[in-house]
Amino acid sequence: MDDPDILENRQEKHVTTPYGKPSDVLVLGKIEGVECVVLASRHGRKHDVMPTDINYRANIYALKEEGCTHVVVTSACGSLKEEYEPGHLVFPDQFIDRTTKRVSTFYDGKQGSPKGICHMPMHEPYCPHTRKILTEAAKELKLPHHESGTMVVIEGPRFSSKAESRMFKMWGGDIIGMTAVPEVVLANEAGLCYASISMVTDYDCWRDDHDPVSVEAVKKTFKVNVANAKKLLLNVIPRIASEKWAEITKEREAAVTNNIMLPSS
Repeated sequence: MDDPDILENRQEKHVTTPYGKPSDVLVLGKIEGVECVVLASRHGRKHDVMPTDINYRANIYALKEEGCTHVVVTSACGSLKEEYEPGHLVFPDQFIDRTTKRVSTFYDGKQGSPKGICHMPMHEPYCPHTRKILTEAAKELKLPHHESGTMVVIEGPRFSSKAESRMFKMWGGDIIGMTAVPEVVLANEAGLCYASISMVTDYDCWRDDHDPVSVEAVKKTFKVNVANAKKLLLNVIPRIASEKWAEITKEREAAVTNNIMLPSS
């Protein structure tokens, strides 16, 4: 999305938040005539921030402060199922959190954070309305895709062992990645409609008849995925902008408010 031919009237904006600085600059501009904010990279432009150290809270907070109502992300992932082939796009609807070192809430009781503890419901973490638009567009564009999937999120930066990969497959995981949590959780706490275009690059390492995942293999398939994801985003963004979201936004914000427990006086 850093392509100047895609983002019109682009302006870079450096921001800070109560949670520190985002991973990179925010790039403001228009995509297909719709005002958008692009976070240059969650890993930093030099890809020098490992998954654990991404400032997820600052990233989501900054997008919310800029007036964003939706967050549509792209990320590379491995496949845990035969039918989720490298080169396919997946719009996950569930996750299994296997991370251990990340702060996954804005409501941590520290100075500068909102008051109370938010017990955010997570039965439907990815916005179904946004996912529906992604699915409809992918069908029309004839892009290989899966309209749902369970994302297993690991701490990283290492890839899984073969035993872990097979275990995640037995658990019912469809794809595996390193950045969905706490990103999706925080987006929900911020009242944002969050959806993901997960790009399958490999079969992780559960298959004996396939080369195990490697950075080289990921990069090779990623080029094809990026072209399809870009095509999809350019189609989807105007569709999102044309829909009426007032009631949905109101419901998402109410879900946050109704699940905050304030400290006793």
